[in-house]
Amino acid sequence: MLAELRERSERLRRAAAALEPDQAERRELGGRALDHALAYLDQVETAPSNRPWSEVFSQTLDPEFTDDGRDAGEVLDYVAACIDRPGFATTSPRFMAYIPGGGLFHSALGDLLAAASNKYSGFASASPGAVRIENACTDWLASAIGYPAEAGGSLVSGGSIANLTAIVAARDARDAEGGGAVYMTRFAHYCVDKALHIAGRGRAPKRLIETDDAYRMSIEALEQAFEEDRRNGVRPWIVVASAGTVDTGAIDPLPELADLCSRFGAWLHVDGAYGGLFALCEEGRVLLSGIERADSVALDPHKTLFLPYGTGAALVRDRRHLLDAFSASADYIRPLGESQVGPSPADLSPELTRHFRAMRLWLPLQIAGVAAFRSAQSEKLALARYFHARVSELDNFDAGPAPDLSVVAFRYLPQDGDANEFNQRLITHIQQEGRVMISGTRIDGRFYLRCAILSFRTHLEHVDDAVDALVRGVAALNSA
Repeated sequence: MLAELRERSERLRRAAAALEPDQAERRELGGRALDHALAYLDQVETAPSNRPWSEVFSQTLDPEFTDDGRDAGEVLDYVAACIDRPGFATTSPRFMAYIPGGGLFHSALGDLLAAASNKYSGFASASPGAVRIENACTDWLASAIGYPAEAGGSLVSGGSIANLTAIVAARDARDAEGGGAVYMTRFAHYCVDKALHIAGRGRAPKRLIETDDAYRMSIEALEQAFEEDRRNGVRPWIVVASAGTVDTGAIDPLPELADLCSRFGAWLHVDGAYGGLFALCEEGRVLLSGIERADSVALDPHKTLFLPYGTGAALVRDRRHLLDAFSASADYIRPLGESQVGPSPADLSPELTRHFRAMRLWLPLQIAGVAAFRSAQSEKLALARYFHARVSELDNFDAGPAPDLSVVAFRYLPQDGDANEFNQRLITHIQQEGRVMISGTRIDGRFYLRCAILSFRTHLEHVDDAVDALVRGVAALNSA
């Protein structure tokens, strides 16, 4: 019996050997993968920002998954043709749709290092080095927005989970029994409603607060809502403010909101997934004054710090609220000893098993330095103002409100016909042309074009490309 089991084990080991390439195979395969990535980056400057989705099927893998595997060259060719090329090129300097980031090369290397060592960054005893790096990164993010030393946070997958994490902490701290009211504007990101639902507060009283002419939350309207709820026996629970709305990049009046929330005992949460980390640069710090007074903040380093997708952060002004909401344990994973590296990230967020995502933030900060990030952010703010000024000079364009941050919402006003229909055709024309990628939105029934400037690769000449694309598009549609 024992001999039979030994023989079977050895046979299975040989059959699974492809999972563990030897040193020479690792270097050969790693070199080919790196060459592939470098070749992709080499063409980013000139490649289209959008390619036809049909290219997904330019090659086929038949069968999709094989028992014996494929040649690495064949697989990488497929990746280039059917994954890298089709659809949006979010790495393009001319990708100005949605909220771009760009994907730093340093971060790709950080992901390689994190995946190779496969350190479990959730538990201090398991990987004190990884946990120290994650805590150092969240402490740095907290300091960037002006939070005090007792603040805490967790790196999560993005703004949706960051907002959910903060809302759960706010629920346990201020609305454990339910019944408290929620306050936000119509420009709050839809993930907030999703987070409220998951947190068991989807049916909480919700007040949509009016905005001013620049689409910022009205302090007067919020105060009236607070007072009316109090008269009716409804307790103000949480205000969800925006530090950069998706539609226009507007920043709600954070200092005044903090004063009002303090007076009424409401938790102030700031969704800064897009704009919060502009606090790192001098101009952004002025624009975001008051964010440091929020009870919690959601951030997305994969936006404003240009990291790859899958990098968000949930921060609270008092770390204890995260520990109270998420700390848990089990007999099989008791701490192996005292640690000086800070709390285990698994005690600060919903995640237990977690990717060591701190490396994709820590490594570029170490290699490139913080000053480079500050400069890139300041450049994007300047480019948005440049774009707004250029569009203001174009005939028949409504450039919209001056941008708070780096999103400009604007529209063309044709001399004849429906403006909404024309702008929808204009954006389709520009996207299908593929040179520049912008997006659109609706504000109070009017269709707007959106130019979101946030890739670290986007510079003055690329913004000029976007303006030229608009001019070409209008000319083509008017002559059709």
